[in-house]
Amino acid sequence: MQTTGWEEEFREYVRTRGPALLRAAHQLTGHPLDAEDLLQNALTKTYLAWDRIEDRGALDGYVRRAMVNINISQWRRRKLEEYPSDELPEIVTDPVAWGDVHERLQQALDELPERMRAAIVLRYYEDMTEPEIARTLGISVGTVKSTVSRAMAKLRTALGLGG
Repeated sequence: MQTTGWEEEFREYVRTRGPALLRAAHQLTGHPLDAEDLLQNALTKTYLAWDRIEDRGALDGYVRRAMVNINISQWRRRKLEEYPSDELPEIVTDPVAWGDVHERLQQALDELPERMRAAIVLRYYEDMTEPEIARTLGISVGTVKSTVSRAMAKLRTALGLGG
């Protein structure tokens, strides 16, 4: 297949500048395979516009701008099925299947010593931080941590979830 002078010029450009452009694409996408696709798309646009690009010294800028624009367009078109959130969604479970577990958990909580039970309730039911629990119970943060850890181990054992 016969190539024209500008096609050979384009091939030489890709051979010499390809690795540097691929590094730039990788910085944009964060993933090697996505970077290869992005660079390929940008080089396709560059190939189609090659005869209109007068300043050959600005080729890198043209390709980089094409990569940025393509990356933004792909990002905008992408439909996210999961969205980041500060709050976890409520998990709906079958109350009949979990009823026995709730009763066993309540019984296991009742069997804990008072300080352990208080630490667990404040931490996991009231969602208090360790420093808040320490102030409330009048103990150190380290004592809160060890108390909660030992209480959780006892609860796991009582519920048959391992130690």
